[in-house]
Amino acid sequence: MTHVGVMGGGLQGCCIAMALADHGARVTLFDRNPALLTRAAVANEGKVHLGYMYGGDPSLRTAKMMMRGALSFAPLLCRWLANDAGDFETSDPAAYVVHRCSQQEPDRIHAYLNAVHRLIQDAVGTSRRGDYFNADLASPIRPWSKRELEIELSNQALAAFQSPEVAIDPVALADLIRQRIAATPTIEVRTNHLITAVDLERSRVASTSNDIQHDDGFDHIVNSLWDGRIAIDSTAGMRPRRKWIHRLKYGVSFRPPDAARPARSMTIVLGPFGEVVRYRNGTVYLTWYPSCLTDRTFDAEPPFWPIMPDEPLRSTIFGGTYSGLAAIHPVLSEYAADELSDVVVRGGPIVAWGETDIDDPNSELHNRFEIGVTSVGRYHSVDPGKLTMAPYFADECARRIIGAVSTHAVSGCRAV
Repeated sequence: MTHVGVMGGGLQGCCIAMALADHGARVTLFDRNPALLTRAAVANEGKVHLGYMYGGDPSLRTAKMMMRGALSFAPLLCRWLANDAGDFETSDPAAYVVHRCSQQEPDRIHAYLNAVHRLIQDAVGTSRRGDYFNADLASPIRPWSKRELEIELSNQALAAFQSPEVAIDPVALADLIRQRIAATPTIEVRTNHLITAVDLERSRVASTSNDIQHDDGFDHIVNSLWDGRIAIDSTAGMRPRRKWIHRLKYGVSFRPPDAARPARSMTIVLGPFGEVVRYRNGTVYLTWYPSCLTDRTFDAEPPFWPIMPDEPLRSTIFGGTYSGLAAIHPVLSEYAADELSDVVVRGGPIVAWGETDIDDPNSELHNRFEIGVTSVGRYHSVDPGKLTMAPYFADECARRIIGAVSTHAVSGCRAV
């Protein structure tokens, strides 16, 4: 039985572990935290991108990449988790709201959304309409009426376009995945293990746990670390030839009063704005770049940033995010702060190629197509780019290992 060491117990690493087990491999899954899926994997809105957000990449290469991931996301997770697509906790479909300070005019954004939607319809055809959480992908992108805009949005919004795109509740998904991995005898979980280096020549992983040094050999090694991937790749001799940026971004989640008017899900484009996500269970997630993006570094490995911020930062993030989004989506101002329940401020690192942030229209952060699996011999480094791509690249990585794909193969990315 092929034995694979998988470094990183976030969404990408856990999906790879499940995919390999599904193919009959034995897996040892390493994570530095006390439990799997406790950091960046649960500190985001869970958007399963169909490509609509990437109007900053007019080539459509990012949209095409995201489509591959989005249309395989539910089918692959259903297979590994033995679930139906309807069992996942998802959000209402999101509208794309054009901010008055957007980097692009509404007509241009509408044209881009329509171009992406045509690609989705071509990809789905008539036989795969259930692949994206059973959503209706046939209906066209619909501009909001004047009445809808007046009811739902302030004059900071120039236009809004309804899409079928949804988010999956990352906390609920993490619970399902942890249960599945715990019930899979061919997956050994080693938490509280910090990866320190990889020896490609001997196919060994060095780690520390409770000040004890460990050195383990495997048939294949997968680097699916999130904020530590580039640093560990470098210990294996795979040094990046491009600039990268690690950014720390937080989000706010809560449950509004039971009788309150629901906040519609929306993504505000194009630039450093934010979004509102309302899951079917009533939980609302908010993120607002001016308040939620709190740190950045160009180092190979960022600091071990706190997932839960302390005071006074927590209150600053919450207040700025809530007021910033309420100024665009006034229904939020109808919720009294003392009536909100289950309030959580949580965040994590975002890792991407680039030198400038998304307030720069020319930033590489508007492009997410140079991602994927890079294989050198029996070592495989996975850059998912976005949550959307994790199951897709997990399946590809597992097939590459089990199928004994030739060395130096690269798919969907530029080699580091």
